[in-house]
Amino acid sequence: MKILNLGSLNIDKIYSVEHYAAAGETIPAKTYGEFCGGKGLNQSIALAKAGAQVYHAGCVGPDGGILSDTLAAAGVRTELIRESGRPSGHAVIHVDPEGQNKITIFGGANSDVTPAYIDSVLSHFEPGDMLLLQNEISNVAYAIEQGSEKGMTVVFNPSPIGSGIGQCDLRKVDYLILNEVEGRQLADTDAEDAQIILERLRQKYPQTVLVLTLGSRGSCYVDGKESFFQGIFPAKTVDTTGAGDTFTGYFLAGIAAGRPPRETMEYAAMASAISVGRHGAAPGIPDFNEVCEEMERVKAGGSRLPEQERREYK
Repeated sequence: MKILNLGSLNIDKIYSVEHYAAAGETIPAKTYGEFCGGKGLNQSIALAKAGAQVYHAGCVGPDGGILSDTLAAAGVRTELIRESGRPSGHAVIHVDPEGQNKITIFGGANSDVTPAYIDSVLSHFEPGDMLLLQNEISNVAYAIEQGSEKGMTVVFNPSPIGSGIGQCDLRKVDYLILNEVEGRQLADTDAEDAQIILERLRQKYPQTVLVLTLGSRGSCYVDGKESFFQGIFPAKTVDTTGAGDTFTGYFLAGIAAGRPPRETMEYAAMASAISVGRHGAAPGIPDFNEVCEEMERVKAGGSRLPEQERREYK
């Protein structure tokens, strides 16, 4: 199975701060760094590092050579990336001492993904191949429609939630990977309980496999045959940027390889735990050997034991 990630390509501008600025407040940054990012780029790198065959498609500006080079260096196929006349997308990320972040995104060239370009890209893939999408490029609804019509396995990570989501026919999505905020919005509920969110989503999208991430509380998997909870693995948090993308890439790489969902969720949780202990989104993504070594230490009674028992969801 080939995986096409039609996704964003950003330059992340990361500032370490003591606290987030209030309205009208000016604060100093302790450190500053630039990294390649965007949910699309991060997830492609995670897929490649997890051993998947992944092609990235999307748009960059004249300044975007570093983005394509970073993907290629990680083992991602980049020949489908197109250059736009606009500057590449970028994100301004403030990271506090606890490793939590606030992010402002400028779409730039990511907004130049046209229906004609999507058609051209999809012509290189076959029924049964996987199409991965996030909500940081233009014409996502069209891509979902065309990918489904072509018979591809459509995966959607509706992040960031908001503009354009209402235009997407999520009944044509095979896998929906989302966090609690996104889950509540798509489920039309204010409920805090993950099981309620999942039940509402199953009612709306009964044919869709659901993966709901709960941050430090773990994650949930639900399909028509099984449903379960996956706990986190303890980690000293340095930077949570990209942790969800790491999880998504590792999960999908396992699914594409035909591994059982329980195993893929476990390895995705471990990869995410390793990533939060490092600075930067893409630079923090571990390779598969690292994840396997950590899993072996856990099974041998090492220190990185799951904080919560896996439990079943009805």
